[in-house]
Amino acid sequence: MVCTVTLNPSIDYVMRTPSLVPGETNRSEEEFFSFGGKGLNVSAVLAELGVKSRALGFTAGFTGSAIEEQVRDAGIDADFIRLEQGFSRINVKIKSGAETELNGKGPDIPEEKLREFFRRLDTVSEGDTLVLAGSIPSSVPKDIYGTILSRLDGKGVRTVVDASGEALRQALLYRPFLVKPNLAELSELAGTEIATAEQALEYAKKVNAENVLISMAGDGAVLLDETGAVHTCGVCKGTVKNSVGAGDSMVAGFLAGLDKGCEYALRLGTAAGGATSFSDGLAKKEDIFRLLSQFEQL
Repeated sequence: MVCTVTLNPSIDYVMRTPSLVPGETNRSEEEFFSFGGKGLNVSAVLAELGVKSRALGFTAGFTGSAIEEQVRDAGIDADFIRLEQGFSRINVKIKSGAETELNGKGPDIPEEKLREFFRRLDTVSEGDTLVLAGSIPSSVPKDIYGTILSRLDGKGVRTVVDASGEALRQALLYRPFLVKPNLAELSELAGTEIATAEQALEYAKKVNAENVLISMAGDGAVLLDETGAVHTCGVCKGTVKNSVGAGDSMVAGFLAGLDKGCEYALRLGTAAGGATSFSDGLAKKEDIFRLLSQFEQL
């Protein structure tokens, strides 16, 4: 079973407008909403690819109820802890040429609810995959990713971390199965600018993870796998409409394709990321495999 952790899930409210003028009343031409949060994005794309997952995290208020309903409707096992106070956040994404985001803070998570979360986490067992993705709410300890990984250490759980900054540093103390930094996140980790695939690979050898998957935007992706082998993949052809969830989609595609080897997993991950980038929302199955065929024709 794949379990994803989204500590601060959201409703993403997307609005499209031809122009955005600060200080004026702006009107939308089109809007839609869906659940959001990096772990939930991974679960959603896994569902598109026929992989069941269990979503762990916290929800609150009427927005939390809407998130839970949508998650279940997407074929994901919703295993959220309900908070009595506050409401799950709403993130507003304004598409007007450039993308502008205004992300909510989310509810405070009290200590007793955090203890309940850890009790549920203890049910993750040998052979499962746990995905930690996204930012850490201000109301929980900043080292929570490290704490989660320490509880799972030695249990035979494959751990995947898609985070940045101190959260990623803490996670790397426990040698996760997979990390997926982009060049900016890798540069932050290294303390120096990393701009090329060659530089990225050189630093990836120092990263304490079994597999290091580096996304490089228009330059494709590179993977240093657990055997030390290097795999590269170019980008898919298409028109970029959306950047939200593309990295999460890559993680989902990679995990869904691992049974067929790292080379296929990297291509499927790249296709899934591309399918999200070329659409208004998260990747759909038919778009993922249409883009995957671009690599198979090479």
